[in-house]
Amino acid sequence: MTSTIKAALVGCGDVATVHAEALQALHDELRIEFVAVADTDAEAAETFAAKTGTKAYPSLSDLLANEDIDVVHITTPHDQHIDLALEALEAGVNVVLEKPLANELDQAQRLVDYLDAHPDAPKIAVCFQNRYNVSSQQLRRLIDSGKLGQIKGAYASVVWTRTPGYYQTKPWRGQQVRSGGGLLMNQAIHTLDLLQWFLGPARSIDGAVSTCKYGDVIDVEDTAHAYLEHPGDVHSSFYGTLTNSRHRDVELELDCEAALVELRDGLTVTWVDGRVDRYEERTQETEGRSYWGVSHELLIRDFYEHLGDPEPFWIGPAEAMNSLKIAKGIYSASNN
Repeated sequence: MTSTIKAALVGCGDVATVHAEALQALHDELRIEFVAVADTDAEAAETFAAKTGTKAYPSLSDLLANEDIDVVHITTPHDQHIDLALEALEAGVNVVLEKPLANELDQAQRLVDYLDAHPDAPKIAVCFQNRYNVSSQQLRRLIDSGKLGQIKGAYASVVWTRTPGYYQTKPWRGQQVRSGGGLLMNQAIHTLDLLQWFLGPARSIDGAVSTCKYGDVIDVEDTAHAYLEHPGDVHSSFYGTLTNSRHRDVELELDCEAALVELRDGLTVTWVDGRVDRYEERTQETEGRSYWGVSHELLIRDFYEHLGDPEPFWIGPAEAMNSLKIAKGIYSASNN
């Protein structure tokens, strides 16, 4: 790796802004040079390049042919994730890949299999940045410490709003073939990831999905519920919908032997002896959506700081498969 790390980005949509902000914020400290972007939409690429002071290309292939890149950030629609990630890895370029891992399990498995067959491949991270939130980190520490005692059960919810225009401006979001699903894949995947990170991968999955509000514009779900079994006979219940009139805070609760733990815009721990501990979430200015949180930069920083380490990044494709399997398991249960 050269002393200056050259970065590029593929896919100039909404979440690309957050990646660009992180790269620019880390420019001086980590010697990151953000040099190029690519998008099949030439106007989007040129606009984003002008905004970020980078060069625009029509494809990753063209970008790699003309630029010497160390890391590429992939922020495209879900159905493009795997082909682009494999192209970058095969070219010797490290990858930061937006969630979810892929639109379908068989596509995701291609990447997992490639990495298994190529242990010396470049590094790859999958953006489950909410694991870096203050609330998530503190809850993980409490679980690991054993202070919470036995976990008796868990509950999580994502109750947000969307408009028809959200899907009409970018139709892939509501198309099963491209996104791989709706609410569970686009909005709730982070919460499903946290559930399985705290409780362990789902051993059994039941649930159902429905399209209650936007059936005239999408062919994916806008509402879902699930009942999951985790190791140790611990169960979690999940509910999500995009039909609400406003965004509610994402909620995640653990009912534990020693405390009730509530993750909701920070973390509140109410101990059985009456003590209450509160951990506030970070805030910062961003052009991205507020409900994305502020931890993209922390994940990206962590990835760049450990580029030279021999071991894989801790949130890689194999780890990201866990939440994708939950989402796809809910779809499967709903169809049965």
